[in-house]
Amino acid sequence: MVLSGQPEGWDPASVETGSARLADGTLVQVGKSTEPREALLARFRAVLGIVTLSIVVIALTGGWLATQTALSPIRRLTSAVRQIIRTGRTDARVPVAGSNDEIAELTVLFNTMLDKIEGLVTGMRGALDNVSHDLRTPLTRLRGTAEMALAASADAGRYRDALGDCVEEADRVLVMLETLMDISEAESGAMQLQREPVPLEEVVARAADLYRDVAEAKGVELHVPDPTSVPPGGDGGYQEGRRLVAFADRTRLEQVAANLLDNAIKYTPPGGRVDVEVERAGANALLRVRDTGPGIPPAELPRIWDRLFRGDASRSERGLGLGLSLVKAVVEAHGGKVEARSELGHGATFTVTLPLAA
Repeated sequence: MVLSGQPEGWDPASVETGSARLADGTLVQVGKSTEPREALLARFRAVLGIVTLSIVVIALTGGWLATQTALSPIRRLTSAVRQIIRTGRTDARVPVAGSNDEIAELTVLFNTMLDKIEGLVTGMRGALDNVSHDLRTPLTRLRGTAEMALAASADAGRYRDALGDCVEEADRVLVMLETLMDISEAESGAMQLQREPVPLEEVVARAADLYRDVAEAKGVELHVPDPTSVPPGGDGGYQEGRRLVAFADRTRLEQVAANLLDNAIKYTPPGGRVDVEVERAGANALLRVRDTGPGIPPAELPRIWDRLFRGDASRSERGLGLGLSLVKAVVEAHGGKVEARSELGHGATFTVTLPLAA
């Protein structure tokens, strides 16, 4: 016998059934509707779909925001480059974000590169301005000499003298151009320095050899340290077995020493004296040039390092006004510094500070 009941509209697929046969042969079947479970599953699927869609939307929005944030510094870099290309101005800078990621580092490097480029452009522009201003005099003089020679009667001796004057003026122009370019390269960091261990006593001795005859002809005493001796220490005493060696470009340091000696001898009157000293000051070496000239007026002292500057007292002396500018530029290119002290009527002292070789 089978006990079962099937309501109207009953769907067998919506019922789970179980059956068992009793001892007397009776078959018992029990059924349970699956509609509540299906409704629960339907609600779960709906909630899961909404959550999944929300996650996808949030992920896409977050990814878009992260991408925009990451690309924002790059867009600023691109905008700065376009502005430079469009305007030709190198003073534009990209704001640096507060983060320390690779993009911020790239921005800092980009701004540093722009600083270098602007320094080079400014240096070259300044050099060209100075050249255009100060070449007029020698070029005018050269042209005048040539015109006078052409206007005069034919004479081989006159032509020879005129050509000699033209060569002298041309050499003067070339020296000015080369010196201005050296100063611009040194100030902009583009100067190629062939660094090597250089004993400063040897540099001073070589420069002194070049100007010893000039000093004797003018009646100026020139005193320099003996390159075969040991250098003095910071207390003025000599330290046996120790020499002052800088890691620098020998040729450029010789230019520095030669220009300082030339300047000192030029402005020291006959019977005066020029002293050169080399000594140690901690981890640095000091090169000091002292003269007994008329000194430098306080108003002119800050300007002596400017290119082509010549004070009132130096107008009677022949020169380009570039020697001290070159000294300052070369010394600072080596990581050192130079300073001047002077008192009217008591000469001037120029001190170069250079780091010693390790």
